[in-house]
Amino acid sequence: MRKPDSIDPILREIELLRADLRRHEHLYYVLDHPEISDAAYDGMLRRLQELETAHPEFDSADSPTRRVGGAVRAGFVKVRHSSPMLSLDNALNEQELAEFDGRVRELLAGEPYCYVAELKLDGLSLAAQYEHGRLKLAVTRGDGLEGEDVTANARTIRTLPLQVDAALVSAWPKFEVRGEVLMPRPEFERLNAQRAAEGSPLYANPRNSAAGSLRVLDTALTASRKLEFQAYFLLAEGQPPLPAHWDSLERLRALGFKVNPHSKRVAGLDELLAFCREWGPRRETLLYEIDGVVAKVDSVEQQRRLGWTARSPRWAIAFKFTARQAETVLENIDVQVGRTGVLTPVARLRPVVLSGVTVSSATLHNEDEIARLDLAIGDTVVVERSGDVIPKIVAVCARPANRTAFRMPGACPVCGSAVVRAAGEVARRCLNSSCPARLKESLSHYAARSVMDIDGLGDALVDQLVDTGLVKSIADLYQLRLDQLLNLVRMGEKSASKIMASIDATRQRPVERLIAGLGIPFVGERTAQILGRTFGGIDALMQAGEETLQSAEEVGPKVAQSIRGFFLEPRNRELVEQLRAVGLQFQGEVRAATAGGGLAGLTFVVTGTLESMSREQAKARIEAAGGKVTGSVSKRTSVVVAGADAGSKLDKARAFGSDIWTEAQLLARLDAARDERSGGEAE
Repeated sequence: MRKPDSIDPILREIELLRADLRRHEHLYYVLDHPEISDAAYDGMLRRLQELETAHPEFDSADSPTRRVGGAVRAGFVKVRHSSPMLSLDNALNEQELAEFDGRVRELLAGEPYCYVAELKLDGLSLAAQYEHGRLKLAVTRGDGLEGEDVTANARTIRTLPLQVDAALVSAWPKFEVRGEVLMPRPEFERLNAQRAAEGSPLYANPRNSAAGSLRVLDTALTASRKLEFQAYFLLAEGQPPLPAHWDSLERLRALGFKVNPHSKRVAGLDELLAFCREWGPRRETLLYEIDGVVAKVDSVEQQRRLGWTARSPRWAIAFKFTARQAETVLENIDVQVGRTGVLTPVARLRPVVLSGVTVSSATLHNEDEIARLDLAIGDTVVVERSGDVIPKIVAVCARPANRTAFRMPGACPVCGSAVVRAAGEVARRCLNSSCPARLKESLSHYAARSVMDIDGLGDALVDQLVDTGLVKSIADLYQLRLDQLLNLVRMGEKSASKIMASIDATRQRPVERLIAGLGIPFVGERTAQILGRTFGGIDALMQAGEETLQSAEEVGPKVAQSIRGFFLEPRNRELVEQLRAVGLQFQGEVRAATAGGGLAGLTFVVTGTLESMSREQAKARIEAAGGKVTGSVSKRTSVVVAGADAGSKLDKARAFGSDIWTEAQLLARLDAARDERSGGEAE
């Protein structure tokens, strides 16, 4: 062992190298003003790596060598946020932005105020927590209340400091920085070029690529993706520690964080509108994606007085840019077959760049939509990315003389079986339940978490199982052997064993899950629960006529006809018997709706994140107390139960005049309903 006096020079060299490397990282990645060449930087980094390898006693979690990654994690741990990471309300046009400003002015009773206008970065939100100036924890936004610990991966992001000048945060031993993880456009294009050369599917957009890169289990892969972190919030003990938001941005810059250079303090609505109008057309000049402008009241004291709604602050809003459009040529129309046999036309477009993404296809929904657009192959069309995500054709701008009319096929394009369009429906359907295209979608649906919950049975594995002939129906899942899975591409023994165990566990799923998993047209999870509760099991459901089926709550003639038709098809009855033979739950319990329950006569919508239970659990408890739960708010909605991040359903509830309950109010009413039932039983 070295003597202390011989170790000190090595430690001094290590510390000097670390300090120099941090300084050059900041110059290069944050200020875009390098002072040394890449080769010189790499030489310093290699020297530091050599010293740290030779002297592990001097290891440090915030060393620049930790940026290169290399560790492989087993998974991600959930972490609760210091304070909720709320979403922002959206203003979709200038009028809505003016209405927001009017509400701020009214709530502040005419006193002076100003906004900080910032570009709305289109990436993955991240909260980075520091203790005594050192990065300790990095957590994704998740559901706003808790996210995933991605600290190991976040350490590889060069613009996220591993340590800062403790003197600048001496008043806050613990502080938090929130911001956005972005993938720059050049890196996104490089990745897609690489994947194209490998024959791999291309990534959809930079935002999804950034999110996926931060959540991979191999930190070296994250490090290779050249992600960027831009900071926009400073918190201490979950609250802004400085008197103005602009002060926080300035302090973040001083601490070495990358803060978007285009942020601006504006005096009022006119200046805010000018900022938004400026950046709409300028967004294409940036090296990263934005989808709008965020406006925040600058004064923290005024922010506190303005307060929050259940899902968002009243002192901030996101102005969304209008959807971007481009013109291109409709080169062909393909037809895809979905899980329930529905034939969907898909437009094949001459590739066009839209919102930084190359668009080559767009859904056309059904033949009525094609007729509405008067669309034919060869037309020049206007393509829009709705919400900057989903491509769709919104208009035809040129119809050449040689355009070719499109007709939906009379036979399934995958299996050749007959297709029908029932009266009153817009969709054509393939009647063959064994159609390979239907099978893949059916397997994915059957494996879904809310149906039979087969962990690991994703789209890639489904493709292999069907393409290799191992699975020709849902029932074949239960005949799979471990050695067959191990012969598939990218399948290890641990993953294969996990999938086998997950398939076996479906034998204990309640019959309502199996009804949902059969893929009966118009029978979703809610209807499957009603059918299971009304008929008790598969056999009674199979034997029920259309009139009997309509006696079940919410089952009308269309759904009853679909259920009856499904079980009359011999191949579907054969599938049911095969599933019976492998030991699935075919019988449940007949449970009449609790007409006399404490919530009888009330129609509920549950939205947002609840603390004490999941939404499915809330739904089950409401129904047990006699209430009815639906998925969307309408004029028939009696009560909306609003958890955290409740979203647009809360606004609709106010518009319709529905009652709005907190989770605590729901629990109180459920307890009261339970007490009523208990009292009745006692009597």
